[in-house]
Amino acid sequence: MFNKNENQSQHEKQILKQFSYQAIPFAELPSHMSGIDILLEMSKVKITDKVLDVACGPGLVSCEFAFNSAYVTGIDITPEMIIQAKKRQQANNLKNLEWIQSDAFPLPFEDNSFDVIVSRYSFHHMLNYDKIFDEMFRVCKTGGRIVIADVSLEEKYSQAYDQMEILRDSSHVHALTHEEFNTLFINGNLINCQQISYDVELELEAQLNASLLATENQEKLRQLIKDDINKNTLGINAHLKDNNVYYYVPIKVLVGEKVIK
Repeated sequence: MFNKNENQSQHEKQILKQFSYQAIPFAELPSHMSGIDILLEMSKVKITDKVLDVACGPGLVSCEFAFNSAYVTGIDITPEMIIQAKKRQQANNLKNLEWIQSDAFPLPFEDNSFDVIVSRYSFHHMLNYDKIFDEMFRVCKTGGRIVIADVSLEEKYSQAYDQMEILRDSSHVHALTHEEFNTLFINGNLINCQQISYDVELELEAQLNASLLATENQEKLRQLIKDDINKNTLGINAHLKDNNVYYYVPIKVLVGEKVIK
C-alpha cells in the first residue's frame, strides 16, 4: 500500500492552504483562460475520447475539453477547487464531466483508462513530478496522448525564478527547465512528441491580490519584480505598461503518444 512520507503530507497541506484561498481568483483571472486552445489542438482530442485532467483546479481546461470529447474526469486535491469546477460545469450545462477529489500520486484509476491525459500549470507544485508523470503514462491507453503545459525556463533563470515563486506561493516546488521537461517526455516511451511555447502576461498587482501573501512578503515580491525591469534576471521580462508593472510567465506545452516498447 502507498504511504505518504512526512514531506509529502506537509506539502499537501501547503497546497490545500494556498489553493483553497486562490480557488475563486484562479477561476476568474482572464490570463488563466489563455492557451487552452493550444492544448485542444495539440491533444488531437476527438468526440469519442475519454479525457483525464490531472490537477484540474476550477475546471477551466476540463470544461473546454468536455465540449470536444465524450467524457472528462477532473481530479484535484483541493475541495474548494472542485466546488468551483462544479459551478463552471453547471454554468456551461455540461453533463459529460465528473470530479474526483484526490491526490495525483497514485492516480485512482485502472491501467489504460483514458485516451487523452492533460495537466496544466501543475507540475511546478509536484514534489515527485516524475512519478506523477509515470502514473499519467500508466492510466493512458496505448495510442493515447499525454499533454502537459507548465512554466519552463532556461537553466540560467531556474534558481532565481523558483525563489521568487516560493515567496509568492509556498506550495511552489520547482519550475522545470527546458532540458528537464524534454527529458521527461524522451524517457517516457512516447512517440510523435511535439512542443510549443507561449508567454502569459500578468499584471503584478492583480497577481499579488490573487495570492495568499503576508504583507511583508507582498512588498518584497513587488520590489523584487520592479527591480528586475529591463534586467530580466528572473526570466520573466518584467516591464511597465500604462504605468503598471507586468511580467511574462514562459509556458511550454509538450505532447506525446504512448507506445509500449
